[in-house]
Amino acid sequence: MERNTHYFYALKLPVEIKLHLQKICTSLKDELPFKSWVHHEDYHVTLAFLGNADPKRLLDSIQYVRKAVTAQPSFSLMIDHLGVFGKSDSPRIFWAGTEKSQDLHHLRGQVFQACQKSGFILETRPFHPHITLARRWSGTNSFKPDFLEKIEILDFHACEVVLYETHLEKVPKYEVKETFLLSK
Repeated sequence: MERNTHYFYALKLPVEIKLHLQKICTSLKDELPFKSWVHHEDYHVTLAFLGNADPKRLLDSIQYVRKAVTAQPSFSLMIDHLGVFGKSDSPRIFWAGTEKSQDLHHLRGQVFQACQKSGFILETRPFHPHITLARRWSGTNSFKPDFLEKIEILDFHACEVVLYETHLEKVPKYEVKETFLLSK
């Protein structure tokens, strides 16, 4: 295991949604000087961040998550807005957000509990489902969020949770280690 290897469970996005988000980002890059833009293959919705994980707890989490996720029905989900985390004039994270979804919150709760059952201590901040698009504002002018409302609604069928391993030195940097299909 690499020293800086981290693991997390996420809702996997369909390829066509990732490509559509990539087009949105490409059209915004010139007017939004962020230091780094996320590679489109790395777009996802994080459900539980594990950090560095010992093999035993990781294997336990895989078993518990598989049991929880395969009992969860797949569902429709929409990406319907853009937003930022951090200072409004110099944001840390630029993201695309999902609609409010009880199904997504329930899925996140199932994955979260499975990871806790495996011995992981997870962040307890409220769940704000989002897809990180860019990081670290580097503009000389203040960030102007007037365009955040101008996003075409993207809808898709959420049917897959994955365990990702992070490789900081690679692009894309997330590698799928396990895949869990929701029930039909």
